[in-house]
Parts: sequence; structure tokens; C-alpha cells
Amino acid sequence: MKTGLNKREKNKELNRAAILTAARILFGESGYSDTTVRDIIGRTGLASGTFYNYFRSKEEIFKALRDETARQVRPRLHAERSRATSLSDFVYLTFHSFFETIKVNRDLYEITRRNSGMLRLQQDTPEIIAGLRDDVEDAIRRGLLPRIDLDYFVPAIIGVALEVGDAMIQRIPLDVEAAARFASQLFTGGIPALSVPEGGA
Repeated sequence: MKTGLNKREKNKELNRAAILTAARILFGESGYSDTTVRDIIGRTGLASGTFYNYFRSKEEIFKALRDETARQVRPRLHAERSRATSLSDFVYLTFHSFFETIKVNRDLYEITRRNSGMLRLQQDTPEIIAGLRDDVEDAIRRGLLPRIDLDYFVPAIIGVALEVGDAMIQRIPLDVEAAARFASQLFTGGIPALSVPEGGA
């Protein structure tokens, strides 16, 4: 009985993974808006009824892709921020780890960027927001950050990360260090910290 249960659970995992893989490929090839549930089902070879055992819509699939990525990267984001020994370290490592995540998961980020209406869905990732808020609170306890309004600070960090990340992904070559340096200097030093030598970029 136990062996049968394990086999069923394994099949469920395989089916779900097949759906997510097919959706990621199709969202990348055709765009989120032009991809239908029928397209995804066709790519998996599963029956329609099987598909609807896992997801009710393509938006649910996108959320699952987003959340799965967030769950994978949250421990690394936390580990990076935990290494910080100063305010500037904390801010830099926050942005650097976020931009590195964008680079590694470029296909999912590109899907988000190319499809209007998906950016808010991406930004409201509970795993990322909760993780950042927890780490900011920890940094305050450790004396790295002053008492700060988390309801403003957390979305401000995320907003800058998304916009600078969008600019970073369009540059050739893609430079995580430069993006992280710019965003962290903006946060810790304000606009005067961003001045560049004449003729610099």
C-alpha cells in the first residue's frame, strides 16, 4: 500500500513539473497573453482533466512558477543579508543577491517584463516580501539599520530593485555588480553618491 502511495505521489509531482515546464517554455516562446491553457495541455500530453487537478488557470501556473523560484532563492537571499556587518553591506548585498537572482532566472523575469499586468504579480511575491521584511527587522535588531518605517522601506527596496533590474537585463554585457553598486549607493548616499567622472557612464 505504501509503495502504491509513493508511486502516486511521484506521478503527481511529475505531472505538476511537466505542466510548469511546458508553461515556462510557452510563456517564453509565445508570451503570457498569447499562451492558452489548451496550448500548455497540448505541450504536456496530459489529459485536460489531469491538468485541472493541479491548476485552474494560466495565472495560477504563473504564480506557481514565481513562488517556486522565490522559495528556491529566499534561503540564499537570507544568507547573503545575514553576512552584512554594516548598513552599506546590508543594502548592497540585498540588491546584489536580487540582481543575481534575476540573471539566473532570466527567462522568468523576461516573461514578466514582456507582459503587461504581470509586473505587479511578480512584485507581490509573498516569499520575497516576507523574507526581506524579516531580514530588515533582524538588521535593525543588530544595529545595522536605524529604526525605519518598514511599510515604506520594504516596497521602496523592491521597487528600485525591479526598475534597476529591468534596466540591467537590457544592457550588454549584463553587469550585476554595476547594478548593485548603483542601487545601493542611491539608497545609502542619495543622488550625490551617484556622480560619475566626466565622460563616464
